[in-house]
Amino acid sequence: MQIVMASALQDHTDLRQRTSTLGKVSRSHITEAVSSSFLLSLPAATAAVGATQVFPLLRRRGGAWDFIRREKIGTAKALAKPKPAKKGAVNSNSKSSSISSSSSSSATTTKAGKPKRPKAALLTRKEAPKFFALSLMMFCIIYVFTMTRDTKDTLIVSYCGAEAIAFLKVYGVVPAAMAFMVGYSWAANHLSKRSLFYVTIVPFFAFYALFAYVLYPNRHNLHLEQLAPIAGASLPYVRNLFRYWIFSIYYITSELWGSAGVPLLFWQCANDVTPIDQAKRFYPLFAVLGNMAPIVSGQTTAFVSKWIKKLHPHDEHLAFENTLKVLTSFMMAAGGIVMALYWYVMDVSSAQAAQAQAMLSKSALKKQSIAIEHSSKKAKPGLLESMKILSKSRWLECIAVMVVSYGLTMEFTEIIWKATVKMAFPNKQDYMEFMGNYSTVVGIMTVLMLLLGSNTIKILGWRVGAMATPVLMATLAAPFFAYISFGDMHGSRQALMTALTIGTIQNILSKATKYAFFDPTKEMAYIPLDQEAKVKGKAAIDVLGARLGKSGGALGQQALVLAFGGIMRGAPVLAGLFYLVIFGWLSSVNRLSKMFLDNEKKTTEGCTKTAANGHH
Repeated sequence: MQIVMASALQDHTDLRQRTSTLGKVSRSHITEAVSSSFLLSLPAATAAVGATQVFPLLRRRGGAWDFIRREKIGTAKALAKPKPAKKGAVNSNSKSSSISSSSSSSATTTKAGKPKRPKAALLTRKEAPKFFALSLMMFCIIYVFTMTRDTKDTLIVSYCGAEAIAFLKVYGVVPAAMAFMVGYSWAANHLSKRSLFYVTIVPFFAFYALFAYVLYPNRHNLHLEQLAPIAGASLPYVRNLFRYWIFSIYYITSELWGSAGVPLLFWQCANDVTPIDQAKRFYPLFAVLGNMAPIVSGQTTAFVSKWIKKLHPHDEHLAFENTLKVLTSFMMAAGGIVMALYWYVMDVSSAQAAQAQAMLSKSALKKQSIAIEHSSKKAKPGLLESMKILSKSRWLECIAVMVVSYGLTMEFTEIIWKATVKMAFPNKQDYMEFMGNYSTVVGIMTVLMLLLGSNTIKILGWRVGAMATPVLMATLAAPFFAYISFGDMHGSRQALMTALTIGTIQNILSKATKYAFFDPTKEMAYIPLDQEAKVKGKAAIDVLGARLGKSGGALGQQALVLAFGGIMRGAPVLAGLFYLVIFGWLSSVNRLSKMFLDNEKKTTEGCTKTAANGHH
């Protein structure tokens, strides 16, 4: 993990340096990361400096001459050494600008004597290529995720029934997620970062191509028709999952891609190449551009489904097969872009790290080499040892509770909603078109919520941003559960469409708040952690934790199916479980917020003492 080393208080000639090999962070740097995660502004403690100390700062603000021009001071005065002021004396030259240290900011003086704070650019020209490359990378990953999500739901719900999802997630997705985590942890110990990325991503796209061009066209020869459930047979959903086994594998693979795509592959890359000060500005903006993907992907799915349906109006299966091939072609192109962008971003980051390495002082290089030698002698812990270490971290426990809680709450509402969609649109092409339009609206609402979310996190802090998702989900779920429990959906088409509308609104806004608030605040919580926690702990939480959350909800719904004969009839019980999980989610956010504030307080005290020592 590359980390920004802010050393302005101790060594003004080495303002920044990045390390790609060290995984440990000092307490002052950890707190700087925490402050960036909260998007709060800590006081900048800097000592009074001369011209040799001013110009490194000026380079960060856009250039010395831009600073001189903006502040309206002469070159000679900018280069001149500030004279010590006499006691009781006031500076007679009101046009000169002085850079001084304070606990709140580094300010300049204007002609009127009012303090003027230089504005920091949200995105500099040097940062733009990496920022837009990462944004496009996130866009393509979400683009593929949206298409696979719509496709997997269409296949399973149309062929096996919505209730089959609850069984497939428990007995199919969870074992696959555990196997994926074991394999990823092993690969992380034996492969470089680049190799680890490509070894993880290539199998997904290889399977999608195999499914669209080979498996699905030959589905009649691959399906196990002898397992077709007979009338009155128990658990027909489970039998259909084995009967249409290639669809079950597609669903499992797509579920793993949902956990490994953006949460693991993208954010691991972003955390590796994004310094702390950039993360504060970049992370809320990544989602703004990246989450335009559901809009584009949804409209692509809806348009292709509608267009091919017109070409084959009397053959539903042939129309869906051609639709799948066209959409998979778009997915392959997006996957190629992701792989190319990752290579580019890592090259740019390596070049910047090499430049920063060349600027290090001899003493810093010596200390770094000793630390590298010490870390190389230490063997990497295995999977079981890593899990034991991570289980002792209260920080990771709180993040895990947040991830599992989101999976549970979404699962408690999503399967019922998908069953309602199937009732309204029994045809596969109609179902696919509806899901495409649904994904488009999700993307639009996500972008709108992201604009609100970035400002909320910036102004109100990490705690409010992290609590926004569970609070909004709890508010939106109330009318949906009420209508499912007491409404008559089987009586009339109008009642069915009303229930579908309420459930769709609930799902759209729940996902939008997840992308706008939950994802950014969750990823910010990883920044202060060390390298082992970021790689192995993140893999365990984002992949296995998310799957346990969703599969736990599916397991509960299995019990309801067996007890009540259907998911719809068990809606009141699901509502009670839903709000119980919401309560635990909010409690975890409060604990993690308290730990953030404690670390921030310790670091603020440390910065104050260091500034005082540097001033004297």
